Amino acid sequence: MNIITTKGLTKSYIDGERTIDVLRGIDLEIKEGETIAIVGASGVGKSTLLNILGTLDRPSSGEVIFGGDSVFSFDDKRLAVFRNSNIGFVFQFHHLLTEFSAQENVMIPALIAGRNFAEAAEKSAALLTEVGLKDRLKHKPGELSGGEQQRTAIVRAMIEQPKLILADEPTGNLDKKTGEEVFRLLLDKNKKEGITLVVVTHNEQLASMMNRRLEMTDGIIKELP
Repeated sequence: MNIITTKGLTKSYIDGERTIDVLRGIDLEIKEGETIAIVGASGVGKSTLLNILGTLDRPSSGEVIFGGDSVFSFDDKRLAVFRNSNIGFVFQFHHLLTEFSAQENVMIPALIAGRNFAEAAEKSAALLTEVGLKDRLKHKPGELSGGEQQRTAIVRAMIEQPKLILADEPTGNLDKKTGEEVFRLLLDKNKKEGITLVVVTHNEQLASMMNRRLEMTDGIIKELP
């Protein structure tokens, strides 16, 4: 069963008198529980596609169907609730809030979703412990290593048990060994919990570990063998 289907997805920007076509009609089917790598040179539209799949940005035309819902028919408020409940995000730069501890950062999506504080605190502590950060709960991002920051960001993405994780160069700011550890953590979550995983990456070795590889070139996408 498809978790996401896109139909004729386009995205264009106006730059002065020029129109820049970033996505040029993307038709894509993503099945529940799949792991997909999106590869391609810089500037071909990979992050734009990921942002639209995650409903962070609206397409210029076309449709994104998520679990049977045409999500861009939702108004912004409903779309935000849908996003927080169904989609987790992991970025190259962790985007943790520097003034909050690791545990507090992880709790944020749960609190936004209306969970009570005690429940959010208990679940965040359990998830951080699961990824080896039991002794780092109260540490702020500046007191964590790059790998610890990214593991915290992954746990934050997982706390609401999303159906889909979208990761944009999640290992791009890490050394090779730490990057592989972070990537394997994402794959482990897919295997154990069935979370669909879509990753934009320049790392061909990591991309080869996924079920499918898609290549973007000039705003169009094709399946790689």
